[in-house]
Amino acid sequence: MRLSVIAGAALATALGVRVVRSRHRRFLHPDGRSYRGDLEVWGSDTGAALIDRPGRHPVTVRISKGAGTKPGRADVLGLTVRVHGDERDLDLLLSTCGQGRFTRHVPMPRHSFDTMYGSILAYRTGADRKIYLSARPDEPLGDDLDAITSGQITLMAGDRAFGRVTFGGGALPARTDAELAFDPVRNTAPDLHPTGAIHGSRALAYRLSQRWRGAGPVRTQPRAVARTALNR
Repeated sequence: MRLSVIAGAALATALGVRVVRSRHRRFLHPDGRSYRGDLEVWGSDTGAALIDRPGRHPVTVRISKGAGTKPGRADVLGLTVRVHGDERDLDLLLSTCGQGRFTRHVPMPRHSFDTMYGSILAYRTGADRKIYLSARPDEPLGDDLDAITSGQITLMAGDRAFGRVTFGGGALPARTDAELAFDPVRNTAPDLHPTGAIHGSRALAYRLSQRWRGAGPVRTQPRAVARTALNR
């Protein structure tokens, strides 16, 4: 039997196991911890109200591993910030990436959570500007999810810091974490949303994943999906 056939069978088996497991947990970023926190915005001039207007907002923070590798092993790590609002929540999903002009658009495995996270692709603001969102912890988080109980993370739009997320009090119960259903396409604002066809395709992927594992998906928000997919 050829090596390629064996490798293909192994990959198919691993994928099948992952799909079966995803009936009860996330297909991507299955291992994570969620926390209550606070976002303090200092302000900027991007054309997005969330970033430009100084203020404080309650948030839910999730720190995760993309493939669910063991502590200390490399993985594409994730940082999600859900900003709770009166009318809607806004989800910012960031992943570990490179730090160069081009590599920041590429997800990169990392061993430690003490690294840079980015939006990978651009967001469009109400001023019709494209901005790249990123974040970096202000203090060490380590490489073990179970050891993370609190932290501070600075958020940036382009090369300018606009706010800081502070979270603590220990991780939320596992059931609460499992019930969270994030959506970076539908949970957006007209003046701050991801842009481009790749981001647009994520709308279907997130919807299917949430229905598959039985998590309550967010509202359909067809306008949010359309403005993401149509803007390049």
